[in-house]
Amino acid sequence: MDPYSAEGELINIHNHFHQGQYQEVVDYDVSTLSSENELPARVLQLRARIALGQAEDALADVTGEKEPELQAIAALAEQALGNSDKAVGIIEKLAQSAADNTTVQVVGGTVLQAAGKSEEALALLSQHQGSLDAVALIVQVHLQQNRTDLAVKEVTAARRWAQDSLLVNLAESWVGLRLGGEKYQQAFYVFEELAQAPATSSVRSLVSQAVAELHLGRTEEAQAALDQALKKEPKFAEAIANLLVLNVIAGKDTAEQRTLLEATDAQHPLLVDLAEKSDLFDKAAAKYSAKASA
Repeated sequence: MDPYSAEGELINIHNHFHQGQYQEVVDYDVSTLSSENELPARVLQLRARIALGQAEDALADVTGEKEPELQAIAALAEQALGNSDKAVGIIEKLAQSAADNTTVQVVGGTVLQAAGKSEEALALLSQHQGSLDAVALIVQVHLQQNRTDLAVKEVTAARRWAQDSLLVNLAESWVGLRLGGEKYQQAFYVFEELAQAPATSSVRSLVSQAVAELHLGRTEEAQAALDQALKKEPKFAEAIANLLVLNVIAGKDTAEQRTLLEATDAQHPLLVDLAEKSDLFDKAAAKYSAKASA
């Protein structure tokens, strides 16, 4: 039996993880799990600890371990600590020796994509055998590549065999936010259901709901969802970044959100993109200024 299926032992801890409920994953009682599911559960808990900012502790927990799954976790922790080259090196070795390992595929794909190695990530992920985690990550990679067509193809294929899986619903919603039109509303329904139910709500699902609301032009509802997220986690960078975007749309001052985002995550993609655009504008303006002076 698939341990992540509706009847499997790991369905709840797995769903907690993909709903962004990382503390629930860490606190999950694994004492009653069968022996074959102990390692997959440990991997999920270690990934959750890294997501919660506990990469040093997670790395210490797996240092010296021989299992490919735990070596992959070590790479993920190294990357979270800023040691990207070391992380990639670990994954590249595992890709040679354990490419058929699902955890190596998924965690390795995560590390490689974060390091800007999209093609290497896809090459590793494409070796999966019916892993929805791998499918979801492949969809994210394609969306980051602006290959929405390939993301749609991946989700459509997964829908045939995974039916109403949480991960397929999420992946379909990510794609829907890129496609637009009526897909915005469909994505909203998925995110709103997760965000507003006490059993599934997290800061991440609330931000996802807010993004869908923004696409639908519902700024007040987006504000409410972001306020909920920031009440749960005041320094959650994605909530701050989207609040900054919301304030731009609403014509409000963004200085407070920008300062807070810089303090929370100075290398956030939004800040990096803004800096790049500002630099390009300055260069373009300088050319016109030079012509005007002449």
